[in-house]
Amino acid sequence: MKLITAIIREEMLDQVREALIAAKIERITVCRVSGHGNQKTERVYRGTKVIPNLIPKVRMDIAVNDPLVEITCDTIIDAAGGENPEIGAGKIFITNLEGCIRIRTREQGEQAM
Repeated sequence: MKLITAIIREEMLDQVREALIAAKIERITVCRVSGHGNQKTERVYRGTKVIPNLIPKVRMDIAVNDPLVEITCDTIIDAAGGENPEIGAGKIFITNLEGCIRIRTREQGEQAM
């Protein structure tokens, strides 16, 4: 079991979510986050260039069984990056999951996923 955490641009959320659903990856958790990567977003405010410290992003957490890791990552990359991904398109982190328990039935492991 793996936990896939994807940080993507806000405007790509619907496109990525729809692509995941089309790939039969339907159980996701989404939250709005702020962060700073390599991209520099300059804005002009009252004639002065201002570089904000944190840039709004979306974090998607997706727990999957091992056979679905590559499908999930490829789907996110294709939907969030497209043909020519820009700086700031996002990152994907893959971590091992020690376990999973479904609260309602107490099922554990891959059956709970």
